[in-house]
Amino acid sequence: MKLTLLLAATLAAFTAQAQTAAPAARAAADQIATKKGPLTVQPITHGSVVLTWGGKTIYVDPYGGPAGYTGLAAPDVVLITDIHGDHLDPKTLAGLSLGKALMIVPPAVAAQLPAEYKKQVRVLRNGQKLDTLGMSVAAIPMYNLPEAADAPHTKGRGNGYVLGLGGKNVYLSGDTEDIPEMRALKNIDVAFVCMNLPYTMDVNQAAQGVLAFKPAIVYPYHYRGQNGLSDVASFKKQVNAADKKIDVRLRNWYPTAQ
Repeated sequence: MKLTLLLAATLAAFTAQAQTAAPAARAAADQIATKKGPLTVQPITHGSVVLTWGGKTIYVDPYGGPAGYTGLAAPDVVLITDIHGDHLDPKTLAGLSLGKALMIVPPAVAAQLPAEYKKQVRVLRNGQKLDTLGMSVAAIPMYNLPEAADAPHTKGRGNGYVLGLGGKNVYLSGDTEDIPEMRALKNIDVAFVCMNLPYTMDVNQAAQGVLAFKPAIVYPYHYRGQNGLSDVASFKKQVNAADKKIDVRLRNWYPTAQ
């Protein structure tokens, strides 16, 4: 009887550990100090990242399947930038625990979200700002240049975001090119900047944009394009050749592609 109970307890503990353990291939998390405790940055895949700060968990563009979020706390906030399937991913959303989550999205995303989430949605248009849960969320334009009606990303449809977290400003580019609104950003402490052709911009454009607004830390993300992964090492080299003070952090956003 005792042996049976011991085996049952061991199996239960193993099962619980298997359910909460992080995927082996997921990149390690970083911690960044703020005035109100650490900000944890957990790369997931492509344009998705999980931020934890002040006891709150923020999922950005959940994508790639719920298994990628194993072991992470359920989100308090979900940010979605655009309608494309690598940003608005209903299958991944369906596999996550979103019962308590506030979903902050642009109007085009709100129109396409499954009906079950409608009561959780707060719509932000470019230029609008929301203060919630001790943080601020500002919606920033993201679009292609030159502007055109048939561009992959038209101005006003999607949102980049600037988050205010404990005195730190965190910029999430979404799918954008080297637009004036990005170049005009001020006092950005942490930036996540896309670079994948033909959908957004190449590494040269991304480097020039970053050198214009000078974030303290920048993570290249969303860097898989039609011809594979962008050369993020070249991005880092270009940025630091012009400005050694910018901390370019290369992390593995595509572990299965390595």
